[in-house]
Formats: sequence, structure tokens, C-alpha cells
Amino acid sequence: MPRSPIKRPPASLDISRTLRTVEQLPPQLTGQALFGRDLPLEIEIGSGKGLFLSNAASAETSHLFLGIEIMDKYAQHSAGRLAKAELDNAIMVSGNAEPLFQERIEAGTLEAVHVYFPDPWWKKRHRRRRVVNPTSITNIARALRSGGRFHFWTDVLDYFETAVEMIAEITPELGVPIPEEELEANHDLDYRTHFERRSRKYHIPVYRVRYEKR
Repeated sequence: MPRSPIKRPPASLDISRTLRTVEQLPPQLTGQALFGRDLPLEIEIGSGKGLFLSNAASAETSHLFLGIEIMDKYAQHSAGRLAKAELDNAIMVSGNAEPLFQERIEAGTLEAVHVYFPDPWWKKRHRRRRVVNPTSITNIARALRSGGRFHFWTDVLDYFETAVEMIAEITPELGVPIPEEELEANHDLDYRTHFERRSRKYHIPVYRVRYEKR
């Protein structure tokens, strides 16, 4: 299915406040260090075009949001979306999430981690590149506070089943997967991500769960 081309923000739009490189990040990723505020921090891994991040930050102004996107042009696009919305509780990082979780996030500090429609890496030899893997899920579980949430959605059944089995085996502290219902859509923007919009348009099943750390 064709995808619309990604557009970088126009030069006239200042994204200096909403976009960071890894080198510009503080040693520890906390709400205070990133935003100057001690509020619950949520992280989205693989923000894509930034629709979830901007909607979530708009809806939950008492929380802080950090999006991490490995593809720079997508990170810039998402940062532009945040800048246009004039949100002061969300920023984008252009970089790889895994080393950030390993080195810059203290245990038990995150309110939630979101992973929506990650690249399935279809070929078996490439599956070690999947965002939800033994290393990442261990790091996510460590970073979440007690009661913190991990949300995982995908439209690839094999990815979903493999992830659920892996989480049960290596991070039992995340508890059992809790199904998340499809949100009611009243108009074309009632979606968490652009991939969810595409999945609905083409009637592709989506598998949605969340975990709540014990």
C-alpha cells in the first residue's frame, strides 16, 4: 500500500525547541532535566509522523512526552507538528531509543512507554532489529515505575504473538497483557497513529495490548 511522502518542516518554522539530537540530551532523561518540571514522563519509541505524540500531549497536559525516532526526516516532521501545535510538554529526539533506555533512564521513573506499529522486519534474519526484542523489553520493564504502563500495538499477528510470549517469559513483572479496545472514530483524525488510520481504511486487523508493571 502506498505511503504519502514525508515532508520536512518549512524553513520558516522554528523547531529548535521541539527537536533534539542525542548529543543535546541531558545525562539522565527526566521530566526535570528535559522540561524543567517534575511531572510524569511518557516515552514513545518510533514516533513516525508524530500524530500520537501531538494528540497525547494535547489531551494530557499534566504529563510530559518524549518521542524517539531513529529516522531523522520523520523526527523533524514530528517536531514540526509539535511546534505548529505550540505544545510545551512534548519534544522529539532524532536517534536510537535502545541505548537511551540502557544508559540515560533511571529504573522506576517512567509513567508509560508506547510502541505503535513498529517495523515488522519480515525476513527472519532481520527480526533481531525489531523494536520489541529481549533487550528493549528488559530495559522498558526496568524503566517503568510500579503501575507504569507499556502499550504495544501492531497489525502483524506474528509480531504480536512473538512479543506477548517473550514478555511473559523474560519480564513477568509486567503482568498479563490487557486488551485495549479500538477507539471510536467520529472523524478522520480520531486515530492514535497514521498506521492505525491506514489499517482501518484497508480493514486490516490491529492487535492492541497494554501492560501494567507490578
